[in-house]
Order: sequence, then structure tokens, then C-alpha cells
Amino acid sequence: MALDLALGDPPNRWHPVAWIGSLISGGRRLAERIPPRLLTAYGAGLILAVAAVTLAGSLAVVAMSRAMPWPIGLVLEAWLLKLTFSLRGLISAVWEARDALAAADLGSARAAVARHLVSRPVATLDAGATASAAVESLSENLTDSWVAPLCFFVVGGLPAAFVYRAVNTADAMIGYREGLLGELGWATARLDDLLNLLPSRLGALAVVAGAGLTRESATDAWRAWRRDGRLTESPNAGQTMAAMAGALRVTLEKHEHYRLGAGAPPDVAAIDRSVRVFAAAAGLGLVAALVVLRAWR
Repeated sequence: MALDLALGDPPNRWHPVAWIGSLISGGRRLAERIPPRLLTAYGAGLILAVAAVTLAGSLAVVAMSRAMPWPIGLVLEAWLLKLTFSLRGLISAVWEARDALAAADLGSARAAVARHLVSRPVATLDAGATASAAVESLSENLTDSWVAPLCFFVVGGLPAAFVYRAVNTADAMIGYREGLLGELGWATARLDDLLNLLPSRLGALAVVAGAGLTRESATDAWRAWRRDGRLTESPNAGQTMAAMAGALRVTLEKHEHYRLGAGAPPDVAAIDRSVRVFAAAAGLGLVAALVVLRAWR
């Protein structure tokens, strides 16, 4: 976490997750030559191949790091683990949208949200919907970009964290429900749902606790999570988003898809508060992971 907050992410040409993305992109291009009736099976084979390559590569690097002198190997493994998550990058992206909204520059805020945070159309979003998109992405990525990699690291070490990151990256690239991707990404989307079942709920619990630590409403966070956490198409995405909506006492809404929480849409102040809750929840996740690792040892 210290390395992430201090240094952020390396350029894509040096980032293993970008290499994984290139492998997925190559498989996506080959899918255009596959008969439609075979796309689902091809997609399942693709995600298994990506996971296998990722596992083999991470096992090799871990073996190499453990053959090095202790301080060097420790720093190398810490840096590799850092590459499975990105707290600094996520908060910086949210802050870019937040600063544009604070300056009443809605166009730049929409562009920041579209560039870094969401895949939905943003041209018609008003200020409240743009702020909502930023808070939604921040909340959902508490699971994808922190809690889940940490959980898999605790259970299976660095290789497990990287395999999770490979599946999650593939889901972001091909795990959609329309067109060719509806068949190609079916297995990837289902596998990502399975891997995130527990981490997403642990993340929601962390949001509830983080709300209490930051003097937001832990009670409303719990109630909104239990009431609205299942309202998204994904069984996992709504868990942390609903908890955050309750903590802030706002409504997070993606038009014609879901509406979480109760209250007005978020504003700049709500984004600031969401970052504080996020930071508290992330810190609690780190403490919990350290406690579990210590107990196991």
C-alpha cells in the first residue's frame, strides 16, 4: 500500500496487468473468426488460458524473488503485489472529476469520468449524475481494486492475487451482455461474479465500518446495503455502492439500470466524504488482512 500511494502505477509497457490486457485483446480479435455457435466455448478456453499464463508467470517471478537476498526479494514481492491493485490511481481519477465539478466545468468532469471510471455514455449526464458515476466507481472498485486482490493474496499468495486480477481485467474487457461479447465473455463474467461474491460483501462491511469511523451514517449504510445491494445486474457491484449511498445519505443512480440509497444525488462535498469513507474502509481491510495472516502464521 505504501508503494502504491507513494509511486502509483508504472507505464503500461512495464505493467503486467497491461500485458494481460494485451493477451485478452489478442484473443478478442481471434474471436471474430470463430463460428458463433462456438463462441461460448472459445471464451471459456480464453479465460482459462489467460489465467494459466498469469499463474505460470507469477509463480516464476515469486520463485525468482525468493532466491534473492531478503531485502531485495521482499521489496520485489511487495511491488508485484502492488501491481494487482491501484488505490492512488483510483482516487486520483475521482479527484479529477471532483475538481472539474467544483470549478463548474461539467464537460471536463464528464470527460474525466468517461476516461477513467465508467463505460456508460456521459454526454447527457448532469452534475449530479456525473458525481454519482464517480462515487459509484469509487465504491465498486473498493472490491475490484483492493479488497478482492487482498483476499486472494491472503488465501493463495501473490499468484492467487494475479489470477484474480487477470479474471477481473478480462471481465472489464469482454464480460458484457451484448453482441459478440454476450457469448465470448459469458464464462469470464460468471467466473468474475463467483470470485467476487465474498470480497464484495466484505467490502460492503468495510464501508459500513468506515462510515462509522468517519462520522458518516453506519446505520444507514447497513440498511441501504441490505435493502439495495441486490438491485444491480451484477450480484456484487451493488454491495459496496449501496453501502456507500447509505453512508452518505445520497442516491446513486444509473439511469434505467438501478437506483441505490435515498436522498439527493451526490455533489462535490459528497465526493469528498466518499473518499474519506473509502480510505477508512481500505485501511480497515489492510488491518483485517494483517490480523488474519498473523493468526495463520
